[in-house]
Amino acid sequence: MSDYLPPPAPPRSALTLRLWLAGFGVVFNGVAAVLAARADLLWLAILLGVLVVVCLVDFAWVVHRKRRGDPG
Repeated sequence: MSDYLPPPAPPRSALTLRLWLAGFGVVFNGVAAVLAARADLLWLAILLGVLVVVCLVDFAWVVHRKRRGDPG
């Protein structure tokens, strides 16, 4: 009693979603860092600035992988 089901589709990378999330992270954390700096919360502005850098690196890496031809 075997069911003749087609094989499952290969898993796809979620690079496009990751690209959008990294872009959102850059914008959101950048605006929040500026607002924190204007509110004299320097430690928070620095922390958010570090997050902006992390999001930029992730954004650049995802663009590199998409140009290389990875699916997603």
